[in-house]
Amino acid sequence: MDRLAKETGYCRSGAGYQIGSICLHRGEEPVISGRYGICNVFFTRCNLECCYCQNHQISRRFRPEIEYIRTLDDVLCRIVTILDQGAQAVGFVSPTHMIPQVRSIILALQGQGRTPVTVYNSNGYDRVASLAALKPFIGVYLPDLKYMDRDLAGQFSGVADYPLVAERAIREMVRQKGLDLVLNSEGEIQSGVIVRHLVLPGQIDNSLRVLRFLAEEISPRITISLMAQYSPPAGTNLFPGLEKGVTAEEYAEVLDEMDFLGLKNGWVQDLASRDSYRPDFAQIHPFEIN
Repeated sequence: MDRLAKETGYCRSGAGYQIGSICLHRGEEPVISGRYGICNVFFTRCNLECCYCQNHQISRRFRPEIEYIRTLDDVLCRIVTILDQGAQAVGFVSPTHMIPQVRSIILALQGQGRTPVTVYNSNGYDRVASLAALKPFIGVYLPDLKYMDRDLAGQFSGVADYPLVAERAIREMVRQKGLDLVLNSEGEIQSGVIVRHLVLPGQIDNSLRVLRFLAEEISPRITISLMAQYSPPAGTNLFPGLEKGVTAEEYAEVLDEMDFLGLKNGWVQDLASRDSYRPDFAQIHPFEIN
């Protein structure tokens, strides 16, 4: 598949800079947001089709609702403006299918003497070879680990091989960065791996399997961000059971397993967080509307 020849693959992305938003985001994990927030570059389209995606306005591979075709100069201008407001990091969100663009942006920033911390914020469905090529460019890996259940991955996201692919990807990320986070004097991350897991309603067995894999196959020292923010996205076709939020009983069971496995490094969300993570990419600041 040659995007320069206008060929498109599964994600239906081109060779240019297809962007949903470039914005300051303060809602990330504390070590990533830091004092001033992170400059996040949200790419459009995706290599998954998660039926419950909170970013569905920009992530659908067929005609996303919101998409801007930017030039590299325009992307740089927007990033630099946010860095000049104090942000110390640039995050690339849903970057798996846009790795050449990620590398070009980082090299262009370096050409201007800019060396922000770079955060690769992916869904975890990454090829090991692609991650190896990114090693000189990325400081922090922030992957999801969505599933350890093949059937669930196939049903909800269209990729039954997700567990195997994500397992290999996370192993490679840890191989590159190790288990310990490197922080500066302000407590802001400079290097490391943080694995996110979103708890889904009615799918607690999957969450328990995710935690057990991380503790037993990677290390209990791995840093985890356990998320309770699931909220049924409006205007999407959901499978039965996903039209509600996670219950307190379900979340407590996952938290108990996390404690039992000795997973002490990281963060957990309050159940009320589901009311704070409903972005609207039609706004200049998608996550600051509630």
